[in-house]
Amino acid sequence: MADTTLTPSRLWKRMTADQRARAAHAFWSDDDAIDDQVQAALLIAQQKKFRPKTVIGLDVDRKAKHLASLATVPDQIAGRALIVYHLADKRAMMGRFLDALGIKHENGLIQEDDVKPDPAKIASAAAQIAQEFPADDVRLYLNTLLCQDPATWGALEDLPQVSS
Repeated sequence: MADTTLTPSRLWKRMTADQRARAAHAFWSDDDAIDDQVQAALLIAQQKKFRPKTVIGLDVDRKAKHLASLATVPDQIAGRALIVYHLADKRAMMGRFLDALGIKHENGLIQEDDVKPDPAKIASAAAQIAQEFPADDVRLYLNTLLCQDPATWGALEDLPQVSS
């Protein structure tokens, strides 16, 4: 039986071309992702038949274009790209969702460790952001939460805003 667990790399495959391009750009622009960026450069070099040094020397836009063109990336790289993408481009949506859940945050970034959302509020919070933001963005955000921390965000799993 095939494993269908949602992982960052499976989520990467489901992203629109625009989402992948934006996530890849955010990934290469993140000063804290150096180790992951080196791994991504090696992956691009292998996939595109380039020398790693050539990939590392490319500007951010060209590295992002190459990364976004890869249909498959390791979970570590996809996970980092998803996180930095949301922090770079989707803070308003993240903040609105957390506000609807009553979770304290700073511009979409949760302030406390071990936050557990009230399962009774999750469906209405997801429905609220689905009315305000594009469906593809909402789907990606909720699925990112789900695959990054299924224990905390498991109540999202059966919501219509999560299915593709």
